[in-house]
Amino acid sequence: MRKLTYCAAMTIDGFIAAPDRSDPSTTGLMAPTPEYIPALLAEFPEIIPTHLREPLGIADVEAKHFDTVVEGRNSYEIGLQAGVTNAYAHLAHYVFSRTMAESPDPGVQLVATDPLEKVRELKAEPGKKIWLVGGAKLAATLRPEVDELIIKLNPVVAGAGIPLFDGEFSPDHFDLTSADPKPGGVVHLTYQKR
Repeated sequence: MRKLTYCAAMTIDGFIAAPDRSDPSTTGLMAPTPEYIPALLAEFPEIIPTHLREPLGIADVEAKHFDTVVEGRNSYEIGLQAGVTNAYAHLAHYVFSRTMAESPDPGVQLVATDPLEKVRELKAEPGKKIWLVGGAKLAATLRPEVDELIIKLNPVVAGAGIPLFDGEFSPDHFDLTSADPKPGGVVHLTYQKR
């Protein structure tokens, strides 16, 4: 059975985006620093958007962890607003939305049914891990199926914003399996669900 891994950049105080939901990687909130980028490319080449892979010299680099990405409509629309209809064309790409009638890209599969049911189907298929890229509401819905958290903890305190999970109070316990400091002050924290 494949794992669902929520891999996301987060501030020290637990936020994945600013209150306005703008792209944290381009607004300065958690933009990758020059000293951090090589470590990110080496460890997680598949999470780099398709349109940036060739300029960064990783167009043909094989996925290490994930072959599928799932995200919510709000996260997907960040790319759409930038003119990118499929940021992850190199992965099987699913967007959960009950309001989008048609996919803007043939490589993006819209899912209007129960997210938990769909993720359980994906987990039963052969392949690598499934990457939950965001957002916070979908993460809260999928929390029962999240097997692993990979937090790219950024040395930033935001004060307010979109939390890692935006849902009901219902504690789940995880075990820290690795803490890997990277250049630029980012720490990759990996947790497995107990």
